[in-house]
Amino acid sequence: MSAGRPARWTQRHLDLLVDAAATTAPVIDPAAMPRILPDHDLWDLWPVQEEDGSTCAISGQELWMALSAPVLGHPEERHDQARIRLLAKDGGSWTDLGHAFADGASPGSREWSGSAVRRPDDTVSVFYTAAGRRGETPPTFRQRVVEARPALVADGRRILLDPGAEHREILRSDGRMYLPAEEIIGMPGRIRAFRDPGWFRDPADGRDYLLIAASVAEDDRFSGAIALAGTRDGAWSLLPPLVVAEGVNHELERPHIIVHQSRYHLFFSTQRHSFHPADSAPTGLYGFAAPSLTGPYEPLNGSGLVLQNPRTEPDQAYAWLVLPDLHVVSFANYRSHPGLDLRSAGAAQARAGFGGTIAPTLKLALNGMTTSVIPAGT
Repeated sequence: MSAGRPARWTQRHLDLLVDAAATTAPVIDPAAMPRILPDHDLWDLWPVQEEDGSTCAISGQELWMALSAPVLGHPEERHDQARIRLLAKDGGSWTDLGHAFADGASPGSREWSGSAVRRPDDTVSVFYTAAGRRGETPPTFRQRVVEARPALVADGRRILLDPGAEHREILRSDGRMYLPAEEIIGMPGRIRAFRDPGWFRDPADGRDYLLIAASVAEDDRFSGAIALAGTRDGAWSLLPPLVVAEGVNHELERPHIIVHQSRYHLFFSTQRHSFHPADSAPTGLYGFAAPSLTGPYEPLNGSGLVLQNPRTEPDQAYAWLVLPDLHVVSFANYRSHPGLDLRSAGAAQARAGFGGTIAPTLKLALNGMTTSVIPAGT
């Protein structure tokens, strides 16, 4: 594989952004998203995949993972307690299968987003972000990519992961192509990134890759980027970035690729407060497309915007993930409160407006470099 030059996402592209029905999600009815875990928040959902990209199913149940934390205090504090949870999905019904890993198994003080793939030997490669260090107080924001490969244990409809699996650090930012994500203090949305490993097998060469939300230095400005890593003989190595947000955005989160009609569609999520200047573009799912894994990538719909929250509910959902069948999953974030950003509101008020569960599923239509949201029921 020969690495190409990264695509530059610039203000020129964002100037093409339009507020259109084709790229706007419908307003979510709170009644359409009951809490799956009454005592825990859920966010950042992803399926356990088969190596062909499809969702793993056992005894008729799909296997999924999500981040979880107890419903305590301000919703923004959930990131300091995040654990990966295993879930089963049977039609429209979800079943909690508990924490994916044993207490203290992770080398971090908490577990942030990632991806998972079932291997032919019935183990599951779980790639995730180890945030901080085990046992630290208070939590820091060091980030590195870890792989655990537990055996999948299924006894009828009871499914779990072997708790004795080793957790092995496989990647961290190198300080050259990617800025080190080693900050001691900070807060989500304001820290450097080296997280959210998204597994992808390239049909062109059959090799495994990881896409990672990263940070690079550009003209003395910090810019969000999507890093690429490849594996050979079991060892992972960093490759040049696929996309760099040149001075316009701080975080390109949860990157992932869907190959559709021989085109590589690279998707990521970002929030309105991560743009420079803040609120210059909406919270949404953004994307680029290319004829091969390494490019050249061009922004979808001219601007990169694929799916935004409606103007009346600018924070209703986040962390979108596009599946191979073009269905899109996300989690319910904050309902709108006139004149107030609930992320900075008091704990009780923020908690009252926070979803903390899985949002209704959407679906995309892809037509070359153009995308649109398919209306419900069609």
